[in-house]
Amino acid sequence: MNGLRGRVARWKTFLTKKNIQAWMKFAKINIKSPKSTWKNVLRSDETKVELFGHNSKRYVWSKNKTAHHPNTITTVKHGGGSIILWGCFSSVGTGALVSVEGIMNSSIYQDILAQNLQASVRKLKMKRKFTFQHDNNLKHTSKSTKEINVLEWPSQSQDLIPIEHLWDDLKRAVHWRCPRNLTDLERFCKEEWANIATSRCAMPIDSYPKRMSAVIKSKGVSTKY
Repeated sequence: MNGLRGRVARWKTFLTKKNIQAWMKFAKINIKSPKSTWKNVLRSDETKVELFGHNSKRYVWSKNKTAHHPNTITTVKHGGGSIILWGCFSSVGTGALVSVEGIMNSSIYQDILAQNLQASVRKLKMKRKFTFQHDNNLKHTSKSTKEINVLEWPSQSQDLIPIEHLWDDLKRAVHWRCPRNLTDLERFCKEEWANIATSRCAMPIDSYPKRMSAVIKSKGVSTKY
C-alpha cells in the first residue's frame, strides 16, 4: 500500500539536544583519527543476559500439528532469572568476562577493574599507554577510576559502541545452547565470549570512520549502526 511495508521497529536510545550536540562534537574531532588510535582502545560495558527472556528463542524439531505437545513447549517460572556481565575487548579479541555479584556500585566496579583490566591488556598485548572506554555512569567516573587514561565519550552513544554487536552475538550463541539454569547461563556466556573470532572484534573498530561520518551526516541523530 503506497510503497509501505510492515517491518519490525528499530530500537534506539532517546537522544536529548545535549546528547546530539555531544555526538556531533565527538565525531568531528575524531573522524580523522588513524585506525591505530582505535586499535589501542580497550572497550568495556555491562549487559544483562536472561535465562528465559525476550532475547532468547527456543527451537525444536516437531511434526505438523504438534506445536502444543508438552515435549515441544518451553516452560518458564518467574522468568527464569538473569545475570549481569561486565566484559571488555579490543580490535584483536575479547578480554575478561565476569559476572557481577549484587548491585553494581563504584566499589564493586573498582574491584572488577583491579582484577581484570591489566590482565586483559596483557592478554590482548596492548600498548602500555592504552586508552580505556566505558560509559558515563556515575559509578564509572569515581575518583579512583579517573586514575586510568579514559576515552572522553558522549553519553547515550549506542551507535558508537562496538561492544553492542558482540553482546548480540553472545546472547544468540548462548541461547542456541539452551541453558537450563543460571550456572549453565554463566558458563555458556564465558565459553562463547572466548570463542568470538578476532575478525569479529575487528569489524566494528574498522568501521569507526564510517560510523562517525554517519553521525555527522545524520546531524547527530541515530544512524544505521
